This record gives sequence, structure tokens and C-alpha cells, in this order.
Amino acid sequence: MLSQKTQQRILQLQKQYPARRSALIPALHLAQAEQGYLPHAVQAEVAQLFEISVNEVQSLVSFYDMFYDKPVGKHIVHVCKNISCMLRGSDALLQNMSDKLAIQPGQTTADGQFTLIASECLAACDRAPMMLIDDKIFGPVNESSLDTILEEAKKSKGHPCPVEQTELFDA
Repeated sequence: MLSQKTQQRILQLQKQYPARRSALIPALHLAQAEQGYLPHAVQAEVAQLFEISVNEVQSLVSFYDMFYDKPVGKHIVHVCKNISCMLRGSDALLQNMSDKLAIQPGQTTADGQFTLIASECLAACDRAPMMLIDDKIFGPVNESSLDTILEEAKKSKGHPCPVEQTELFDA
């Protein structure tokens, strides 16, 4: 499933670390950037490139909410649910966002634009309650700002790959 370019880039990444297994998270980002998500077949392919079990790859994919094992929307909306945000109203924020998008956390809108995720700490406690859309932090967020935030998000490119990938997708 992975292109030859992505496979080669993953093998190059492995050489950049003293222990090649350390390149697993960046490799998963590259695979996800190409495929849009990490279905089982892609996870198995990455495991093979690292000569590790697919269970090891699956454990990372299922642990981190930055990896997706099913298709997601163009924009990923993370609403922080950790203690600082919770104490400042993130439960209501998550419910309001859910109502606005007409989906529950973990779901994607019918038009494929947004996936909503209730996330653990997003490391912006000073902006509580906060959320992250693609790679942009919003906070403190209140119900009256949600429409503006969603409109702004629609104008962006979508969720980015945090690993340099220019070599992958050049023509």
C-alpha cells in the first residue's frame, strides 16, 4: 500500500537514529500523511520495514490520538479534556462543538470536513479551556467563538504531517 518513495523515506529515517526503532513514530506520521490514516495493512507494512511485530505498531497507533486507524476529516478538532481545561468548562465546550458539528467525539462530519476528538492534555493550560484544530491552538474558547473558529479552520489546508515529507510527494 505504501509508495516506494514513502518506504524509502522510512528506511532513511531509520538511519538517522542510533536505534532504528526510534524512527517508528515519524515513520507512522509519514505513512499516515500518504494514506490519510493507518489501516491494518499499512501498520503491517510499517512493522515489516522495522522488522517488529504488527502488535508493537498497533500499540502505538492505538495509544496516541495523533494516529488514526480509520478515515478522518480534513480538519482534526481536539478539545482538551484534562484537569485545567475541565475546571474551566471543557466538558461544555466539547458538548457545544459536538452539537455544532452534529457528531460525537471520535466521529467525522458527513461532508468529511471535521473529526472531533476529546484529547488528553494539549499543553496549553494557560489558555483553558482550549482546543487544537489541525496545528492551531485556540483558547480560551467560549461558545460564542465556535462559529468563527470553525470558519477559520475551513480556510486552512487541513491537518499537517509533523515530519518533513517534501521528498515524498515531489513529482
